[in-house]
Amino acid sequence: MPEKKPNIVLVLSDDQGPWALGCAGNPEIRTPHLDALAARGTRLENFFCVSPVCSPARASLMTGNIPSGHGVHDYLDGVETGPGAVDYLAGQRLFTDDLAGQGYRLGLSGKWHLGANDVPRQGFTHWFALEGGGSPYRRSTMYRDGRAELVTEYLTDAITRDALDFVSDAAQAPEPFFLALNYTAPHKPWKGQHPPEFEALYRDCEFSSCPQEPVHPWTPTVDGVPIGGEADVRAALIGYFASVSAMDAGIGQLLSRLEELGVDGDTLVVFSSDNGFNCGHHGVWGKGNGTFPQNVYDSSVKVPAIFAFPGRIAEGTVRHELLSAYDLAATVLELAGLDPRPFEQGPGESFASLLAPAGGTSADKADDGGPDDGGARPGGRGGRAVVVFDEYGPVRMIRSTEWKYVHRYPHGPHELYDLAADPDERNNLVDEPGQRDRVAGLRRELQEWFDRHAVPGRDGSPLPVAGAGQTAPVWQDPLGAFTPPNWDGTAGSGQAQ
Repeated sequence: MPEKKPNIVLVLSDDQGPWALGCAGNPEIRTPHLDALAARGTRLENFFCVSPVCSPARASLMTGNIPSGHGVHDYLDGVETGPGAVDYLAGQRLFTDDLAGQGYRLGLSGKWHLGANDVPRQGFTHWFALEGGGSPYRRSTMYRDGRAELVTEYLTDAITRDALDFVSDAAQAPEPFFLALNYTAPHKPWKGQHPPEFEALYRDCEFSSCPQEPVHPWTPTVDGVPIGGEADVRAALIGYFASVSAMDAGIGQLLSRLEELGVDGDTLVVFSSDNGFNCGHHGVWGKGNGTFPQNVYDSSVKVPAIFAFPGRIAEGTVRHELLSAYDLAATVLELAGLDPRPFEQGPGESFASLLAPAGGTSADKADDGGPDDGGARPGGRGGRAVVVFDEYGPVRMIRSTEWKYVHRYPHGPHELYDLAADPDERNNLVDEPGQRDRVAGLRRELQEWFDRHAVPGRDGSPLPVAGAGQTAPVWQDPLGAFTPPNWDGTAGSGQAQ
């Protein structure tokens, strides 16, 4: 008889920069529980989101596809609950569908933000979802199995409590469980929003990890304030750091509950974020839509990532390979002992083998027909990644360990960075005569890759994405899909999600 499949807990933060984690080398931020999780698992140093803004990135996590494949190109705006709300991933295969098909009990606690946020998706027996993409931390509307609830306690605590209730109940059942624990932290607002005991941790912090550089020249502003930030910069920094630490405490409670229930040894825990974030880095407050044209700086497209599973994942290890969120669906399935191949027909490829302890295997695949070839699979990259790709509407990126090329349709500006000599992406070499061949080669590789993986009618390169919100599916109304690009450098109509 095949052994019972492992439980899975996928924890996702919201707008957490790769630098905002103690175990990633930040001496200022307090994340003891995530640091401990990394110590008993594997941390990925070079894990990239698929798009540097919320909804496209989350859609890619669920589908293993790119925005030009699933059709979500900006954060979702407009009607998000009720009869008029659109499920932007309707008809598309999510990796949770495969888990449900294998008997998993599925639960969601926190943010969904992929349309029709009040409607439980296939296989989910527990659904506690945020109404939209952002919310105050002290007064939030959540939907529990389709019904609205006003939450007046600190939102991070409410989401944690709901998750604790789900795992406590699910652990008593014979079937394995999957929990999507999707915090809103550390998404804005920040000033005066977070518990005093966590704000007190940073009262005297110098915030040297967040240097406040001159405002980036592409920064849209509202009343003189960068659209991704707040007027009181120090209070915003205190709130951002405090929200991470409060979330870390909630994660600690969940990990303790798994141990109390005696299921921690049978549970795969994954932690990551939807997209990166800049708190003054590059003179930007925000992520990809912190500037217009949108940016794909590493601080916007890299995200923290930790995988832990006793006996199946190496402990206290840091991996430096370039990996992407479009790989996550296949990886989670393989770690669960399920077939990852349905999510490897596009750009994604399981990297479960990278996580295995020395001399061990990442999952028991003998009884389920899953592959055990240890190498390239149909539709995959052919071995470990040497490049990763990102997109945000008409902005596309190809990145290797040494070079990054950014192409902006239709006219630019384009960028080329020598990451070995210039890891902070300060010196744009795209117009250097000596780099013409390199630019042409990277541009060709970028175009060929997107030609291979984009879906006609969902390709983002010709779309007027301004980072001001997507209000309709692109395949229904391509010209009216987004709020018109009305950034003028001094005002903007959208609130970045």
